[in-house]
Parts: sequence; C-alpha cells; structure tokens
Amino acid sequence: MLIIDCHGHYTTAPPGHQEFRRAQLARLEDPALPPPAPAQISDDEICESIEQNQLRLLKERGADLTIFSPRASAMAHHVGDIETSIAWARANNDLIQRVVELYPVYFAGCAQLPQVAGEPLDASIDELDRCVNELDFVGCNLSLDPSGGHWTSPPLTDRYWYPIYEKLVELDVPAMIHVSSSCNPCFHATGAHYINADTTAFMQLVQGNLFGDFPELRLIIPHGGGAAPYHWGRYRGLADMLKQPRLAEHVMRNVFFDTCVYHQPGINLLFEVIDAGNILFASEMVGAVRGIDPETGHYFDDTKRYVDALELDDEQRRQVFELNVRRVYPRLDSLLRAQGR
Repeated sequence: MLIIDCHGHYTTAPPGHQEFRRAQLARLEDPALPPPAPAQISDDEICESIEQNQLRLLKERGADLTIFSPRASAMAHHVGDIETSIAWARANNDLIQRVVELYPVYFAGCAQLPQVAGEPLDASIDELDRCVNELDFVGCNLSLDPSGGHWTSPPLTDRYWYPIYEKLVELDVPAMIHVSSSCNPCFHATGAHYINADTTAFMQLVQGNLFGDFPELRLIIPHGGGAAPYHWGRYRGLADMLKQPRLAEHVMRNVFFDTCVYHQPGINLLFEVIDAGNILFASEMVGAVRGIDPETGHYFDDTKRYVDALELDDEQRRQVFELNVRRVYPRLDSLLRAQGR
C-alpha cells in the first residue's frame, strides 16, 4: 500500500523566488520599472529547501508521495493585474515542475491558476492546459474567491466557472477548491478564510446542480471539508428544504474531503460522518499549522498518526491512503503505473 498525501504546498521555496515576487510588487507601484524575470534558482537550492523540510518529514512520517502545489497563501490572486498573475503562476508552476523532476518518486505537480476576480478564465484555462500537457501535472488549485476575502466572484455553480470545468473534464484532472491569502481583516487567512471557503464551497454545491451538467467533474474540498462534516445534519436538512436530492447522490459522487484536520477527535468525526470512499489522505505539512501539540507531543500536521489510530478495516485504510487518490487523480495513477507502482 502506498501512502499518498494529496495536499502539499511548496512553503519553503528558496529566497530568490520571493525576491522575484517583491520585484513584481514594486513594478505594480512603479510601472516605469522593467518587468522582472523569474529568479535563477539552482538545483542545489531546491534540493536543500526540499530535503530539509517536506522530503524529510514525508519519510519520517511514513508517507510515499505528495501532490505538490505552490504555496497557497502566496497565490494572492487579489494582487495586481492579469499579466502579473500570469507571470507569478507560471514562475510558481515551473518551480514545482523542477521539484518533481528532481524527485519524481516523491512528488507530483499540482497547478496554481492565474485567477483575477472579475476577469475571464481564459488565462487560467491556458495555464492549466500547459501544466497538464507540458509539465505532466495531475491537478490544480481553484480559488472560489480570487478577491482575497471580499467575495466578489459568483458561486461555483454559476456559468462563469463552466469554461474551467470543461477543461478539467477534458483533461481528466480534478481541482482542489483552495483560496489564498485574505486581505480582509475580518478573516484570518488560515483560521477563518480557508475554513469559511471550504464550507461556502460545499453549500454552493448543495444549492446548485453543477454535477448534473458535469457528472465527471471531481472536486476536493480540503481541510476536512470545513464545517460540513461537523454540521452534516444541517446540510442534509437544507438539501431537503431546498428540494434537492440526498447529499450522497447530489454532491458526494463528485466531492471529496481531505484529512487536513489537526487533532484526533476531528479525524474521528470526519470518518464517522463521511464515507471512507470520499476521504483522501492529506497533511498540508509545513503549512498552516507547523508546531508541536503540547497535549500529544507530536506535530499537529502529522495527520497519518490520526488515521492510523482509527479502527478501519484493511480495505478502508487502503482506500484513504492510496486508492481514492489514484481514482480522483487518474493522471497520478498513470504516472505511478509508469514507475511500476
């Protein structure tokens, strides 16, 4: 059995990459400055940043591979114009591709999209196509709120989003619904904005009929599905009040939650409420919560420990750690098969 972590971010990218971002931001302040070029980062710098962090922890915690994407909080779709966003997404995705080239056994690429609130999705579609067809990425992150906490975009069920869904289905890749940083002081990024977005995404899908139009679309709602599992009765009741089908048929054939829940009782509840076939193992290690839990003496984001403690049968355990991820990410499954795994 492989242990596949479906949710990892390059939070430890070499300093030169952030220097490029600072140069981009400076040019937004002073358009007379020349467009900056992405940083010249050596393989040694990438290796040092990965081997001391994500790769070390991956091995120490007993996992085999991470689906790896750019740092979520740094996507910052609300900053700058579409040209800036395109350049930033390409630089991030190219860096992820270099990590995968250096460590193909341990990482698979997942794309950042150059979203800008109110703009058409053409640039995002082009970048998704490039990342999948040229860089061999297996999925992408899709933000339902590119405004950074001000919620100016239409719901995920709105036809505004249909072009990106059409491309996802065409390429046979899923999207993780993942927002970026919050520029609204009402919403702490990882403590409020992320969980709010996860919960909001789920309710939008309950209200609409997206999967009637896209029966093959697959979406991952991270961080354990936000508040949805904890309030499952509320959502079942709302679906009934809205004259929608049961959640199992209406939403959960196409939606999956991950295990980025950072304590045992939360993981216990997730598995008590949600079918094991809809849960993907994930940790988001070296991400939102990096410290050691004083109550357990272990890292909060060592989520394999929580899943290992569950009373699952062998088939359920293999579903969560490997089979579900391979099913939701068929291009990852193809890459693993090509590697003989």
